Amino acid sequence: MNSQRFWEVVQNAHDQSNGDMERKCEVIEAVVSSLSKRDAIAFSRSFDLMMDRAYSWMLWGAAEVIFNGPCSDDTFFDFRASLISRGRQVYESALSDPDSMADENFAQEDWFYEGYQYAVKNGVENAVGFLPIRHKSFPSEPSGYRCIADEIYDLFPRLAEKVGAYLRAAAVTR
Repeated sequence: MNSQRFWEVVQNAHDQSNGDMERKCEVIEAVVSSLSKRDAIAFSRSFDLMMDRAYSWMLWGAAEVIFNGPCSDDTFFDFRASLISRGRQVYESALSDPDSMADENFAQEDWFYEGYQYAVKNGVENAVGFLPIRHKSFPSEPSGYRCIADEIYDLFPRLAEKVGAYLRAAAVTR
């Protein structure tokens, strides 16, 4: 399974779910479960690679804007898996310009959904019979420029505006 096929599987699950994260997890787990052992292992390695590529300080800063506060390691892990679940175009855009996430449909909880990564792992385990050993070590530290809390809203102005509008609308409906 090459990178293009990986993203086709991810995009198909996203499209079938209409963005509903619970449904997306069901679809991705079922599809990965039905892959050959070889393809499931390759899918797992591609997923790990995409998680590693997204392990950057700039994305972490953008995640903190969306979260409207500091993100723990676990929260940022959920964020990166949720970002991958949106497909290649959104993922690649976010890596090159985190502020581009302001162009996406916005439900704050969907950006930090705890479950997509588990659905992938469950699918791989179902297909292979075990969880394969990670192909390479997890990065010891995020890549790139480390944002400081005081500057993240200035670094991602469109995202900050979108989050502010989302939070204001949510407060009105409560």
